Amino acid sequence: MIKILIIFGTRPEAIKLAPIIKELHNYSSFFHTKVVVTAQHRRMLDQVLDIFNINPDYDLNIMKDNQSLFDLTSNSLKKIEPILDKEKPDIILVQGDTTTCFVASLAAYYLKIKIGHIEAGLRTSDKYNPFPEEINRCLTDHLADLHFAPTQKARENLLKENIQASKIYVSGNTVIDSLLFTIEKQKDKKIQKTLSKNLFNKYGITLDSRKLILVTGHRRESFGKEFSYICWGLKKIALNNPKIQIIYPVHLNPHVQKPVKKILANIKNINLIEPLDYSSFIWLLEKSYLVLTDSGGIQEEAPSLGKPVLVMRKTTERPEGVKAGVAKVIGTSSEVIFSETMQLIKNPNSYQSMSKNANPYGDGKASQKICSILKDFFSKRKSPDNQTNMTNKINQ
Repeated sequence: MIKILIIFGTRPEAIKLAPIIKELHNYSSFFHTKVVVTAQHRRMLDQVLDIFNINPDYDLNIMKDNQSLFDLTSNSLKKIEPILDKEKPDIILVQGDTTTCFVASLAAYYLKIKIGHIEAGLRTSDKYNPFPEEINRCLTDHLADLHFAPTQKARENLLKENIQASKIYVSGNTVIDSLLFTIEKQKDKKIQKTLSKNLFNKYGITLDSRKLILVTGHRRESFGKEFSYICWGLKKIALNNPKIQIIYPVHLNPHVQKPVKKILANIKNINLIEPLDYSSFIWLLEKSYLVLTDSGGIQEEAPSLGKPVLVMRKTTERPEGVKAGVAKVIGTSSEVIFSETMQLIKNPNSYQSMSKNANPYGDGKASQKICSILKDFFSKRKSPDNQTNMTNKINQ
Protein backbone atom coordinates (compact mmCIF):
# COMPACT_ATOMS: atom_id res chain seq x y z
CA MET A 1 0.00 0.00 0.00
CA ILE A 2 1.42 3.37 -1.07
CA LYS A 3 0.92 6.10 1.53
CA ILE A 4 0.04 9.59 0.25
CA LEU A 5 -0.11 12.69 2.43
CA ILE A 6 -1.98 15.64 0.91
CA ILE A 7 -1.00 18.94 2.54
CA PHE A 8 -2.71 22.30 2.03
CA GLY A 9 -3.75 25.39 3.95
CA THR A 10 -5.86 27.81 1.92
CA ARG A 11 -9.22 27.97 0.20
CA PRO A 12 -7.78 27.86 -3.38
CA GLU A 13 -5.64 24.84 -2.55
CA ALA A 14 -8.63 23.05 -1.06
CA ILE A 15 -10.73 23.75 -4.16
CA LYS A 16 -8.03 22.40 -6.45
CA LEU A 17 -7.14 19.38 -4.30
CA ALA A 18 -10.72 18.32 -3.51
CA PRO A 19 -11.15 16.44 -6.82
CA ILE A 20 -7.79 14.71 -6.26
CA ILE A 21 -8.90 13.57 -2.80
CA LYS A 22 -12.19 12.36 -4.24
CA GLU A 23 -10.53 10.53 -7.14
CA LEU A 24 -8.02 8.81 -4.86
CA HIS A 25 -10.96 7.07 -3.18
CA ASN A 26 -11.22 5.05 -6.41
CA TYR A 27 -7.69 3.78 -5.75
CA SER A 28 -8.21 2.74 -2.12
CA SER A 29 -6.76 -0.72 -2.75
CA PHE A 30 -3.51 0.84 -3.96
CA PHE A 31 -3.17 4.16 -2.09
CA HIS A 32 -3.67 4.96 1.57
CA THR A 33 -4.43 8.70 1.67
CA LYS A 34 -4.39 11.11 4.57
CA VAL A 35 -5.09 14.85 4.59
CA VAL A 36 -3.17 17.53 6.50
CA VAL A 37 -4.38 21.15 6.66
CA THR A 38 -2.26 23.94 8.09
CA ALA A 39 -5.28 26.28 8.10
CA GLN A 40 -3.12 29.11 6.79
CA HIS A 41 -6.59 30.48 6.04
CA ARG A 42 -9.09 29.30 8.64
CA ARG A 43 -12.61 30.43 7.92
CA MET A 44 -12.32 30.46 4.14
CA LEU A 45 -10.67 27.03 4.17
CA ASP A 46 -13.39 25.55 6.37
CA GLN A 47 -16.07 26.61 3.89
CA VAL A 48 -14.49 24.48 1.18
CA LEU A 49 -13.85 21.53 3.49
CA ASP A 50 -17.57 21.50 4.31
CA ILE A 51 -18.72 21.73 0.69
CA PHE A 52 -16.51 18.88 -0.50
CA ASN A 53 -16.96 16.86 2.71
CA ILE A 54 -13.23 16.71 3.45
CA ASN A 55 -12.34 15.64 6.99
CA PRO A 56 -8.64 16.32 7.65
CA ASP A 57 -6.64 13.73 9.53
CA TYR A 58 -4.47 16.54 10.91
CA ASP A 59 -5.42 20.17 11.45
CA LEU A 60 -2.48 22.37 12.46
CA ASN A 61 -4.65 25.47 12.95
CA ILE A 62 -1.74 27.87 12.53
CA MET A 63 -3.69 30.98 11.52
CA LYS A 64 -3.16 34.09 13.63
CA ASP A 65 -4.52 37.57 13.00
CA ASN A 66 -2.26 39.61 10.75
CA GLN A 67 0.60 37.11 11.04
CA SER A 68 3.83 37.77 9.16
CA LEU A 69 5.39 35.53 6.55
CA PHE A 70 8.11 34.75 9.10
CA ASP A 71 5.52 33.47 11.58
CA LEU A 72 3.61 31.55 8.94
CA THR A 73 6.70 29.89 7.51
CA SER A 74 8.38 28.92 10.78
CA ASN A 75 5.19 27.73 12.50
CA SER A 76 4.18 25.60 9.52
CA LEU A 77 7.61 24.00 9.22
CA LYS A 78 7.76 23.07 12.89
CA LYS A 79 4.28 21.59 12.94
CA ILE A 80 4.60 19.63 9.69
CA GLU A 81 7.84 17.90 10.71
CA PRO A 82 6.44 15.55 13.41
CA ILE A 83 3.55 14.52 11.14
CA LEU A 84 5.89 13.53 8.33
CA ASP A 85 8.13 11.76 10.80
CA LYS A 86 5.16 9.80 12.21
CA GLU A 87 3.37 8.97 8.95
CA LYS A 88 6.45 8.36 6.77
CA PRO A 89 4.52 8.80 3.51
CA ASP A 90 5.84 7.55 0.19
CA ILE A 91 4.92 10.91 -1.34
CA ILE A 92 3.29 14.18 -0.37
CA LEU A 93 1.04 16.10 -2.73
CA VAL A 94 1.02 19.89 -2.65
CA GLN A 95 -0.68 22.44 -4.85
CA GLY A 96 0.18 25.78 -6.33
CA ASP A 97 2.15 28.61 -4.81
CA THR A 98 1.19 29.15 -1.18
CA THR A 99 3.52 29.30 1.79
CA THR A 100 2.00 26.00 2.93
CA CYS A 101 2.89 24.46 -0.43
CA PHE A 102 6.53 25.55 -0.23
CA VAL A 103 7.03 24.77 3.45
CA ALA A 104 5.49 21.30 3.17
CA SER A 105 7.79 20.60 0.23
CA LEU A 106 10.82 21.83 2.15
CA ALA A 107 9.92 19.64 5.13
CA ALA A 108 9.48 16.61 2.87
CA TYR A 109 12.80 17.33 1.18
CA TYR A 110 14.57 17.47 4.56
CA LEU A 111 13.23 13.98 5.28
CA LYS A 112 13.91 12.70 1.74
CA ILE A 113 10.21 12.12 1.03
CA LYS A 114 9.02 12.38 -2.57
CA ILE A 115 7.01 15.43 -3.58
CA GLY A 116 4.28 15.71 -6.20
CA HIS A 117 3.55 19.30 -7.22
CA ILE A 118 0.12 19.94 -8.71
CA GLU A 119 -0.07 23.12 -10.84
CA ALA A 120 3.66 23.20 -11.47
CA GLY A 121 5.48 25.47 -13.89
CA LEU A 122 3.48 28.72 -13.79
CA ARG A 123 5.76 31.76 -14.03
CA THR A 124 5.76 35.54 -14.29
CA SER A 125 9.59 35.69 -14.04
CA ASP A 126 9.21 38.57 -11.57
CA LYS A 127 10.01 37.36 -8.08
CA TYR A 128 7.93 40.10 -6.45
CA ASN A 129 4.80 39.65 -8.60
CA PRO A 130 2.90 37.82 -7.28
CA PHE A 131 4.57 38.06 -3.87
CA PRO A 132 5.53 35.68 -2.29
CA GLU A 133 3.77 33.20 -4.55
CA GLU A 134 6.14 33.39 -7.52
CA ILE A 135 9.12 32.25 -5.48
CA ASN A 136 7.05 29.75 -3.48
CA ARG A 137 6.14 28.03 -6.73
CA CYS A 138 9.65 28.17 -8.19
CA LEU A 139 11.20 26.69 -5.04
CA THR A 140 8.56 23.98 -4.84
CA ASP A 141 9.21 23.02 -8.46
CA HIS A 142 12.90 22.58 -7.78
CA LEU A 143 12.19 20.43 -4.74
CA ALA A 144 9.54 18.26 -6.41
CA ASP A 145 9.97 14.79 -7.90
CA LEU A 146 6.80 14.79 -10.00
CA HIS A 147 5.48 17.90 -11.74
CA PHE A 148 1.85 18.10 -12.84
CA ALA A 149 1.86 21.04 -15.24
CA PRO A 150 -1.62 22.34 -16.16
CA THR A 151 -0.61 23.48 -19.67
CA GLN A 152 2.04 22.97 -22.31
CA LYS A 153 3.35 26.47 -21.57
CA ALA A 154 3.89 25.49 -17.93
CA ARG A 155 5.78 22.41 -19.10
CA GLU A 156 8.01 24.56 -21.30
CA ASN A 157 8.75 26.83 -18.33
CA LEU A 158 9.94 23.83 -16.33
CA LEU A 159 12.11 22.54 -19.17
CA LYS A 160 13.80 25.95 -19.44
CA GLU A 161 14.78 25.58 -15.77
CA ASN A 162 16.35 22.17 -16.47
CA ILE A 163 13.61 20.12 -14.83
CA GLN A 164 13.85 16.63 -16.34
CA ALA A 165 11.24 16.02 -19.03
CA SER A 166 10.53 12.56 -17.61
CA LYS A 167 9.31 14.15 -14.38
CA ILE A 168 6.79 16.50 -16.06
CA TYR A 169 3.21 15.57 -16.92
CA VAL A 170 0.72 17.91 -18.62
CA SER A 171 -2.50 17.21 -16.78
CA GLY A 172 -4.80 20.21 -17.10
CA ASN A 173 -5.85 22.15 -14.02
CA THR A 174 -7.94 20.50 -11.32
CA VAL A 175 -9.81 23.77 -10.71
CA ILE A 176 -11.81 22.99 -13.85
CA ASP A 177 -12.75 19.60 -12.37
CA SER A 178 -14.18 21.34 -9.30
CA LEU A 179 -15.88 24.03 -11.39
CA LEU A 180 -17.66 21.63 -13.74
CA PHE A 181 -18.71 19.40 -10.84
CA THR A 182 -20.22 22.41 -9.05
CA ILE A 183 -21.93 23.83 -12.15
CA GLU A 184 -23.54 20.45 -12.83
CA LYS A 185 -24.94 20.33 -9.28
CA GLN A 186 -26.30 23.86 -9.64
CA LYS A 187 -28.51 22.88 -12.57
CA ASP A 188 -30.92 21.66 -9.90
CA LYS A 189 -33.62 24.35 -9.57
CA LYS A 190 -33.95 23.71 -5.82
CA ILE A 191 -30.27 24.48 -5.35
CA GLN A 192 -30.63 27.64 -7.46
CA LYS A 193 -33.51 28.84 -5.30
CA THR A 194 -31.54 28.14 -2.14
CA LEU A 195 -28.51 30.07 -3.39
CA SER A 196 -30.68 33.02 -4.41
CA LYS A 197 -32.53 32.98 -1.07
CA ASN A 198 -29.29 32.82 0.91
CA LEU A 199 -27.85 35.80 -0.98
CA PHE A 200 -30.93 37.87 -0.13
CA ASN A 201 -31.29 36.69 3.47
CA LYS A 202 -27.63 37.27 4.38
CA TYR A 203 -26.86 40.42 2.38
CA GLY A 204 -30.15 41.81 1.10
CA ILE A 205 -28.96 41.30 -2.46
CA THR A 206 -31.34 40.46 -5.29
CA LEU A 207 -29.97 39.74 -8.75
CA ASP A 208 -31.99 41.60 -11.35
CA SER A 209 -31.67 42.75 -14.95
CA ARG A 210 -28.62 44.91 -14.19
CA LYS A 211 -25.24 43.80 -15.49
CA LEU A 212 -23.29 42.20 -12.64
CA ILE A 213 -19.57 42.86 -12.16
CA LEU A 214 -17.99 40.37 -9.77
CA VAL A 215 -14.86 41.62 -8.01
CA THR A 216 -12.14 39.91 -5.98
CA GLY A 217 -8.95 41.51 -4.74
CA HIS A 218 -6.48 40.42 -2.10
CA ARG A 219 -2.93 40.25 -3.50
CA ARG A 220 -0.21 40.99 -0.98
CA GLU A 221 1.95 42.82 -3.53
CA SER A 222 -0.81 45.41 -3.95
CA PHE A 223 -1.23 46.22 -0.26
CA GLY A 224 -0.99 49.95 0.40
CA LYS A 225 -1.44 52.64 -2.23
CA GLU A 226 -1.99 50.27 -5.15
CA PHE A 227 -4.91 48.66 -3.38
CA SER A 228 -6.37 52.11 -2.86
CA TYR A 229 -6.00 52.74 -6.60
CA ILE A 230 -7.99 49.56 -7.27
CA CYS A 231 -10.75 50.76 -4.94
CA TRP A 232 -10.86 54.22 -6.52
CA GLY A 233 -11.23 52.57 -9.92
CA LEU A 234 -14.15 50.50 -8.69
CA LYS A 235 -15.76 53.57 -7.16
CA LYS A 236 -15.55 55.47 -10.44
CA ILE A 237 -17.11 52.54 -12.32
CA ALA A 238 -20.01 52.44 -9.85
CA LEU A 239 -20.69 56.18 -9.80
CA ASN A 240 -20.61 56.45 -13.58
CA ASN A 241 -22.81 53.39 -14.12
CA PRO A 242 -25.73 53.43 -11.67
CA LYS A 243 -27.41 50.60 -13.59
CA ILE A 244 -24.41 48.32 -13.02
CA GLN A 245 -24.41 46.05 -9.96
CA ILE A 246 -21.01 45.37 -8.35
CA ILE A 247 -20.58 42.55 -5.84
CA TYR A 248 -17.29 42.34 -3.98
CA PRO A 249 -16.75 39.47 -1.48
CA VAL A 250 -14.05 41.13 0.62
CA HIS A 251 -11.08 39.10 1.80
CA LEU A 252 -10.71 38.98 5.59
CA ASN A 253 -7.14 40.31 5.64
CA PRO A 254 -7.16 43.72 7.40
CA HIS A 255 -4.90 45.14 4.67
CA VAL A 256 -7.82 44.51 2.31
CA GLN A 257 -10.72 45.30 4.64
CA LYS A 258 -9.49 48.77 5.64
CA PRO A 259 -9.13 50.45 2.20
CA VAL A 260 -12.18 48.67 0.77
CA LYS A 261 -14.48 49.86 3.54
CA LYS A 262 -12.95 53.33 3.62
CA ILE A 263 -13.36 53.97 -0.11
CA LEU A 264 -16.27 51.75 -1.21
CA ALA A 265 -18.69 51.66 1.73
CA ASN A 266 -22.13 53.26 1.31
CA ILE A 267 -22.08 53.33 -2.48
CA LYS A 268 -25.55 52.28 -3.54
CA ASN A 269 -24.65 49.89 -6.36
CA ILE A 270 -21.62 48.29 -4.66
CA ASN A 271 -22.33 45.35 -2.39
CA LEU A 272 -19.45 44.61 -0.01
CA ILE A 273 -20.02 41.18 1.46
CA GLU A 274 -18.03 38.62 3.41
CA PRO A 275 -16.13 35.88 1.53
CA LEU A 276 -18.59 33.46 0.00
CA ASP A 277 -18.56 29.71 0.19
CA TYR A 278 -17.31 28.14 -3.03
CA SER A 279 -20.72 27.04 -4.30
CA SER A 280 -22.23 30.52 -3.85
CA PHE A 281 -19.24 32.14 -5.48
CA ILE A 282 -19.44 29.92 -8.57
CA TRP A 283 -23.15 30.65 -8.81
CA LEU A 284 -22.43 34.40 -8.82
CA LEU A 285 -19.60 33.90 -11.30
CA GLU A 286 -22.00 32.16 -13.67
CA LYS A 287 -24.46 35.07 -13.29
CA SER A 288 -21.86 37.79 -13.83
CA TYR A 289 -21.32 39.95 -16.89
CA LEU A 290 -17.58 40.32 -16.35
CA VAL A 291 -14.98 39.79 -13.64
CA LEU A 292 -12.44 42.20 -12.14
CA THR A 293 -9.87 40.25 -10.14
CA ASP A 294 -6.30 39.77 -9.01
CA SER A 295 -6.92 36.09 -8.26
CA GLY A 296 -5.18 33.30 -10.12
CA GLY A 297 -7.93 30.73 -9.85
CA ILE A 298 -10.65 32.96 -11.27
CA GLN A 299 -8.51 33.55 -14.35
CA GLU A 300 -8.88 29.80 -14.91
CA GLU A 301 -12.54 29.41 -13.91
CA ALA A 302 -14.24 32.37 -15.61
CA PRO A 303 -13.26 31.47 -19.23
CA SER A 304 -15.07 28.13 -18.89
CA LEU A 305 -18.24 30.13 -18.31
CA GLY A 306 -17.60 32.67 -21.07
CA LYS A 307 -16.92 35.54 -18.65
CA PRO A 308 -14.32 38.18 -19.63
CA VAL A 309 -11.60 38.62 -17.00
CA LEU A 310 -9.80 41.90 -16.32
CA VAL A 311 -6.73 41.11 -14.21
CA MET A 312 -5.86 43.89 -11.77
CA ARG A 313 -2.19 43.00 -11.55
CA LYS A 314 1.02 44.04 -13.26
CA THR A 315 1.61 40.57 -14.64
CA THR A 316 0.14 37.07 -14.61
CA GLU A 317 1.57 33.58 -14.33
CA ARG A 318 -1.38 32.41 -16.44
CA PRO A 319 -0.67 33.91 -19.88
CA GLU A 320 -2.69 31.24 -21.68
CA GLY A 321 -5.93 33.11 -20.99
CA VAL A 322 -4.44 36.35 -22.26
CA LYS A 323 -3.22 34.62 -25.42
CA ALA A 324 -6.66 33.08 -25.95
CA GLY A 325 -8.22 36.55 -25.67
CA VAL A 326 -10.43 35.74 -22.68
CA ALA A 327 -8.37 37.63 -20.09
CA LYS A 328 -6.51 40.94 -20.08
CA VAL A 329 -3.89 42.23 -17.64
CA ILE A 330 -4.77 45.85 -16.83
CA GLY A 331 -2.67 46.68 -13.75
CA THR A 332 -3.80 48.67 -10.71
CA SER A 333 -4.24 52.19 -12.12
CA SER A 334 -7.70 53.49 -11.21
CA GLU A 335 -8.05 55.19 -14.59
CA VAL A 336 -7.09 52.08 -16.54
CA ILE A 337 -9.39 49.90 -14.46
CA PHE A 338 -12.22 52.33 -15.23
CA SER A 339 -11.49 52.69 -18.95
CA GLU A 340 -11.01 48.97 -19.61
CA THR A 341 -14.21 48.12 -17.78
CA MET A 342 -16.13 50.80 -19.67
CA GLN A 343 -14.83 49.38 -22.94
CA LEU A 344 -16.48 46.04 -22.16
CA ILE A 345 -19.68 47.67 -20.91
CA LYS A 346 -20.14 50.09 -23.83
CA ASN A 347 -18.62 48.19 -26.77
CA PRO A 348 -20.47 44.96 -27.70
CA ASN A 349 -17.72 43.87 -30.09
CA SER A 350 -15.06 44.15 -27.40
CA TYR A 351 -17.23 42.19 -25.02
CA GLN A 352 -18.07 39.44 -27.50
CA SER A 353 -14.41 38.97 -28.41
CA MET A 354 -13.59 38.24 -24.76
CA SER A 355 -16.70 36.30 -23.78
CA LYS A 356 -16.12 33.31 -26.03
CA ASN A 357 -16.37 30.04 -24.15
CA ALA A 358 -12.79 28.85 -24.47
CA ASN A 359 -10.57 27.50 -21.73
CA PRO A 360 -6.91 26.56 -22.17
CA TYR A 361 -6.69 25.22 -18.62
CA GLY A 362 -8.35 21.84 -18.84
CA ASP A 363 -11.28 19.59 -19.69
CA GLY A 364 -12.39 18.57 -16.21
CA LYS A 365 -10.41 15.33 -16.14
CA ALA A 366 -7.15 16.53 -14.57
CA SER A 367 -7.65 14.67 -11.30
CA GLN A 368 -8.24 11.41 -13.16
CA LYS A 369 -5.04 11.90 -15.14
CA ILE A 370 -2.98 12.78 -12.07
CA CYS A 371 -4.14 9.78 -10.04
CA SER A 372 -3.55 7.46 -12.98
CA ILE A 373 -0.02 8.83 -13.38
CA LEU A 374 0.66 8.35 -9.67
CA LYS A 375 -0.47 4.73 -9.80
CA ASP A 376 1.61 4.06 -12.88
CA PHE A 377 4.66 5.71 -11.29
CA PHE A 378 4.51 3.61 -8.12
CA SER A 379 3.51 0.42 -9.97
CA LYS A 380 6.67 0.64 -12.04
CA ARG A 381 8.78 1.21 -8.94
CA LYS A 382 7.26 -1.84 -7.23
CA SER A 383 7.35 -4.27 -10.16
CA PRO A 384 10.01 -7.03 -10.04
CA ASP A 385 11.13 -6.28 -13.61
CA ASN A 386 11.73 -2.67 -12.73
CA GLN A 387 13.67 -3.63 -9.60
CA THR A 388 15.89 -5.92 -11.70
CA ASN A 389 16.50 -3.14 -14.22
CA MET A 390 17.42 -0.74 -11.41
CA THR A 391 19.86 -3.30 -9.95
CA ASN A 392 21.46 -3.83 -13.32
CA LYS A 393 21.93 -0.09 -13.78
CA ILE A 394 23.55 0.22 -10.37
CA ASN A 395 25.88 -2.73 -11.03
CA GLN A 396 26.92 -1.26 -14.36
